[in-house]
Amino acid sequence: MIQAMQRLLIVSLALLAVAAPSFAQTTPAGQPQPPASYYPAPPPLQAPQVDKGVPLGGLTSPLSEEQKVSRTAIDSDAEAQLFGGTLKMAWGRYGKIKGAKPGDVTLTKQGGLWTLKGRLDSAAPGSEGDWVTIDGVVERIAAGNVTIRGEVAFRVAKVQRGTPCKVAGALHFRRSGKSQVWRLVEGDNPCDGTQELFDLVYEKPTEKRPVPGAKKG
Repeated sequence: MIQAMQRLLIVSLALLAVAAPSFAQTTPAGQPQPPASYYPAPPPLQAPQVDKGVPLGGLTSPLSEEQKVSRTAIDSDAEAQLFGGTLKMAWGRYGKIKGAKPGDVTLTKQGGLWTLKGRLDSAAPGSEGDWVTIDGVVERIAAGNVTIRGEVAFRVAKVQRGTPCKVAGALHFRRSGKSQVWRLVEGDNPCDGTQELFDLVYEKPTEKRPVPGAKKG
């Protein structure tokens, strides 16, 4: 008898628990109540875990070991001979300003690999402190085309507060006709979109002529 009453009590409580939400959702007038602030469920006790970003330290260079150039491929001997005289670099952003000057380039050949490095510090009025640099290895020389794997950086005071803006990776320089200038194809500044018109320029080496009357040792 006692066990039967206990079972009856449990069933009654269960039915009351199921019916309670329906009673709570209506007003005495029969109008539905607005959902509670926790509807349809209360917030979790702990927020979901979020993966943290990768730290910025120890980032690898765009010049990875897989892309390392060990020897310059020469598809055109004539182009290689001409490009071998590259001694200057020009920066079109300030090229038309009176007082603009070219920068110097150092081209080194060692063990079949050509490397190139250069810097131009702008001397045009109003651009003092701005500069452009190039540093890389010559990957391939073909007719009218030179591919350099490396980096070109432009520093302009009014762009990104003077932070150098860089283009890196496989950089393509093209020359047309009888021109002795190779222009960077990827020469748009990545920070403001300006065409920098960055050029590598052939300059005929100056010949050292003997001084008249000088005695040979």
